[in-house]
Amino acid sequence: MSLLNPILILIALTACISMYAWSNSALLDSWIMSPYLMLKRQQWYRFLTSGFLHADLTHLLFNMFAFYSFSPIVLREYVAGFGTVAGIGFFLLLYLGGIILSSVPTFFRHRHDPGYHSLGASGGVSSVVFASVLFFPVAPGGGGIYIFPLPIAIQPFIFGFLYLGYSYYMSRRSADNINHDAHFYGALYGVVLSLILVPSAAVDFWHQVQQYLSNIL
Repeated sequence: MSLLNPILILIALTACISMYAWSNSALLDSWIMSPYLMLKRQQWYRFLTSGFLHADLTHLLFNMFAFYSFSPIVLREYVAGFGTVAGIGFFLLLYLGGIILSSVPTFFRHRHDPGYHSLGASGGVSSVVFASVLFFPVAPGGGGIYIFPLPIAIQPFIFGFLYLGYSYYMSRRSADNINHDAHFYGALYGVVLSLILVPSAAVDFWHQVQQYLSNIL
């Protein structure tokens, strides 16, 4: 079985549900994350279902492109360490667990706000991205991660620190319609789960970063 199969299945499932919900307001309303309704009606399933909805095509494409770009290297690491079945299982725990757990702080923050809603797979995507940063903090061959609109690539570990700082800052500001809490806590979950599963990743991370810094200083 190709390791791309579970990744492509998740992408296809997310795309189909998201696009169907754009023309089906009943599905959108019943699956979107609404902390107020979740508390009032005990609809805890929304922690997961909201991750399969997206606001528009741009939102969907951005999340799924990021997911597709970083998922293979993480899945390969899990499969190499635990075998195919367990590796895929842990990968699903990473992605789906990231969607769920990254929304918990949002739930407590907005559970008394009937007008607040959130959707998207950003928490799960952030979990996958940061698991990849943990495993490969330094890109080989002078590569890296591009942050629009910067024309240069930066090393994954630098991107990680900047991303966490930006997400935390924007979350405290609450100045836009983006759920930055999901980005921040999804990223933390991805790192913590991967460290639990692969404790040696912490030492490997430090050695790679240390070697990179020694080469440029």
